[in-house]
Amino acid sequence: MTQRYIAPALLGVSLLLSACGGSNNNSPVLPFIPPATTPTPPAAQAQKNILFFLGDGMGITTMTAARIYKVGEDGDLTMDTLPETAFVHTYSNDAQVTDSAPSMSAYMTGVKMNNEVISMSADTKAADASGKAYQTNFDSTCPSGNGQAVETLLEQSKAKGYATGVVTTTRITHATPAATYSHVCHRDAENTIAAALVPGGAGYNAKLGDGVDVFFGGGTDYFNTKEDGGKRNDKRNLIAELKTAKYSYAANKSEFDKLPVDGTTKIAGLFTKSHMAYDLDRDASKEPSLAEMTGKAIDVLAARKKGFFLMVEGGRIDHALHATNARRALQDTGAFDDAIKLALEKMQAIDPGLKNTLVVVTADHDHTLQLNGYAARTGKTEAGKPGVLGLVKDYVDTSKTSKDVDGNPYTIIGFGNGPSRMATRGAIDSTALESKDYKQEAVVPMDPTSDSETHGGADVFLGAQGLGADNFSGVITNTDVFALIKKAVGL
Repeated sequence: MTQRYIAPALLGVSLLLSACGGSNNNSPVLPFIPPATTPTPPAAQAQKNILFFLGDGMGITTMTAARIYKVGEDGDLTMDTLPETAFVHTYSNDAQVTDSAPSMSAYMTGVKMNNEVISMSADTKAADASGKAYQTNFDSTCPSGNGQAVETLLEQSKAKGYATGVVTTTRITHATPAATYSHVCHRDAENTIAAALVPGGAGYNAKLGDGVDVFFGGGTDYFNTKEDGGKRNDKRNLIAELKTAKYSYAANKSEFDKLPVDGTTKIAGLFTKSHMAYDLDRDASKEPSLAEMTGKAIDVLAARKKGFFLMVEGGRIDHALHATNARRALQDTGAFDDAIKLALEKMQAIDPGLKNTLVVVTADHDHTLQLNGYAARTGKTEAGKPGVLGLVKDYVDTSKTSKDVDGNPYTIIGFGNGPSRMATRGAIDSTALESKDYKQEAVVPMDPTSDSETHGGADVFLGAQGLGADNFSGVITNTDVFALIKKAVGL
């Protein structure tokens, strides 16, 4: 340690003597100049990616039933394998049980808002004092002064230079996708919501800059005029306007397959007038699957090489649950899980270890689906084996069907309320359970002419993987999720 300091000290004395003329060398003494160094350039900032997956209505019991339906009791869905998990409170600003609009908006903005409201401040009302909704024939009638727009994760991502995308199996103007890119007092103002997506037109959301880079879903009704079979009142053809804005557009699967992935072209695909088909009914030659749309969106966004935000919704899970049609709900949950699986595979190839990618999977709310009785294990659902869709069988003697107090069988899956409620319970034909149209029984009778089962108010599951995923844990609210995503990627 002593030697380390002696050499510099002697060097200092030598320099001092030279400066005072103590050397016999009569040449002039020049000042000491340190050798030149090349400055180190700042490290390039890593591209960050956010993938937010939303299973609409996918409560924890629905997840459990879907797991048994698809892979059996011992199996795992992809979402089951996400390493970080949490429970999420979903209540809205004015209701114990939320609808999709304020819950998704809470994830996207960090603000609790009133039911039916999309990405607006907490004071925004969806209806006037008499209860009349602030929309007429799908056009917004929101008065000035009724709240204000709140910036979304997609808008913040766009402002930071990220590429952006929205994928859904519902109408692209439906509540969940709409919450990422639009701001309206009432979710049913879908004509107004559609206009927010189209660069250069009246009602365009300027915070989207040159436009959302890729979006896929259904809902051409709100892009076409009434004269052309749509629902627009302003005689605008928004699909034509998208093409004018340099979007490459697909209306079916063959056109979807040909969409360019060149890192510059903006992409849009609207495949149906209203919602896309349930996965159980989908014609693969006409409509891409949710996994196919997700994979294409990732390819398009990654090609831009600047990081991206992508929201993917399994939207029709919710619709089947409202109908108490468990088979379609569980099939769509499985299709949603397939999209997550493909996305993780693609992102691991793009960003090994997901060091700069955050993947979040959650739901906006629960439903009243329940698992009844002490059912024997069934394994996955196959032809001739309804599995979790079947009757409750005794776990000791599986040849015996469990009975209610009146001696009637009942199904493993039931609902707290819904349209299928027999006035008097009787025998259930087990072969009827094979039908994809079978509607599970409900306890509380609701309107039998509509898909009238309601949402439930229980907490939902959240799983996360990748950059900042370890911040998601415990019991949180949907507004916390917004803040945790921002923190993870530095928005």
